[in-house]
Amino acid sequence: MNPTLRAEVQAWIGDDPDPKTAAELQALLDAEDETTLSKHFNGFLQFGTAGLRGPIGPGPSCMNRAVVGRTAAGIASYMKKRGMTKVVIGRDARYGSEDYTFETAEIMSGAGMEVFILPRPLPTPVLAFATAHLGCDIGIMVTASHNPPQDNGYKVYVGPVADGINYASSQIINPTDGFIASDIDAVTSLKSLARGKNWTVLGEEVISEYVSRTSALAPRPGDLKIVYTAMHGVGTETIQRVFNHAGFATLILVDEQCTPDPDFPTVAFPNPEEPGAIDLALQKARDFGADLVIANDPDADRCAAAINDPQVGWRMLRGDELGIVFGEWIARSNPRGSFANSIVSSSALRKISGHYGVDFQEVLTGFKWIAKIENLAFGYEEAIGYAVDSDNVNDKDGISAAIFLAQIATDLKRDGLTISDLLNQVWERHGFHGTEQISIRVTDMSAITRLLAGLRSNPPREIAGRAVESIDDLAAPTDGLPPTDGLRIWLAGGIRIIVRPSGTEAKMKCYIEVVTATSDESQKLLDEIRSPLKELLS
Repeated sequence: MNPTLRAEVQAWIGDDPDPKTAAELQALLDAEDETTLSKHFNGFLQFGTAGLRGPIGPGPSCMNRAVVGRTAAGIASYMKKRGMTKVVIGRDARYGSEDYTFETAEIMSGAGMEVFILPRPLPTPVLAFATAHLGCDIGIMVTASHNPPQDNGYKVYVGPVADGINYASSQIINPTDGFIASDIDAVTSLKSLARGKNWTVLGEEVISEYVSRTSALAPRPGDLKIVYTAMHGVGTETIQRVFNHAGFATLILVDEQCTPDPDFPTVAFPNPEEPGAIDLALQKARDFGADLVIANDPDADRCAAAINDPQVGWRMLRGDELGIVFGEWIARSNPRGSFANSIVSSSALRKISGHYGVDFQEVLTGFKWIAKIENLAFGYEEAIGYAVDSDNVNDKDGISAAIFLAQIATDLKRDGLTISDLLNQVWERHGFHGTEQISIRVTDMSAITRLLAGLRSNPPREIAGRAVESIDDLAAPTDGLPPTDGLRIWLAGGIRIIVRPSGTEAKMKCYIEVVTATSDESQKLLDEIRSPLKELLS
């Protein structure tokens, strides 16, 4: 075995606070399994604007107590340099989440921080709310959101102004992530760090306050039959409290998915957007004659919905469609503030904003950018992330989105209308905006780098028989946005294609938008483009 690798593994074992992962590494070392050890020691798990996210396992390249402890120590160092003293920690119900929470708490306490811990696994929006409500400098959420069961992660929020950025209790962006990453790199040993046991496990007050404020988004409750699934995550308890507090009828739960289960046994991927993920909810809706289906992802910061479409029956709303429903409804109330969405989201929100005279801003992919818009009245990204109440949660919030959608559907029903009718009103005014996302999973992230390099050096002249009119390199933007890795391709007929790597998963993502007179025309166009585009990206 490579002696350098052996020495690195031995040093890590000696510093590992978790006997289980230390034993796993020792067994691999005893077996001289250099191949596996090389995977676990392929650099420290990258810390960025999404925090940490990766597979659970031993060594610096995975999620484990040693990696989390060093990350917490780096964040504590960042805090000390800026005079920050207060941190609140939340967690989901994934494997390792509780251990990582208390590993963080011990390191933060040992560093002299005032530490608060949410009392049990709760939605990410509750942690974001608590960061602001408690006046904390930093919020940490242990979650891998909608990633596969083998993953876990670590989201970081900043409460006040820091590094020249008005965070207002939102997720970190550049350059804060770089400063924290540098401080993490400077941590050479966990055993040399002080550990403390001085923290406060919060009671129900902060949760009750979140429930009270969120339920106020629905002042006119009705008797809608709403089916709900938490996707084996932590949303059920909180959303039930919000709906009950608002006076809505009791939610009809998908029993198989309502209790937290880190194995996510009924779905291939715990993401409502994935094919088949909400099939149980749709069947429940048919059985109960429901009006609406609502789904959260496992940490409940995202919201998906399904409606009984008069043309095709029960179907999922695309993320863009739900964003358009929210945007149109809020715009009609003459909101104060700005609308915003990500560059990969539908252009329809820009047109709605123009129609009603609402300020509109476009930002990079990632809700952290939307959350930096001052006086945000509404913001969304097509990946089912929505901010309908940024004064209370300056982040995407699947619970507030759910109760607000229930209010919209209730008000429409009283007027003899449906969500489909609302969408049709928008399409009649602005044209039908057909959107589709293509995701290509890879095992090696370098494949994405090679693909994008190939598109830049040898750009296509046509796709699906339609001429490529222009290509915008998002790494060298000309529209005032910060640079990001990706390409925006314009085809004849105003067809927009955006290609970019996922920021949280080993995926290449491709976003298509076509604008036509009817949904049938849009679907025909999307069908024509899909296969040639997949071939181009393969």
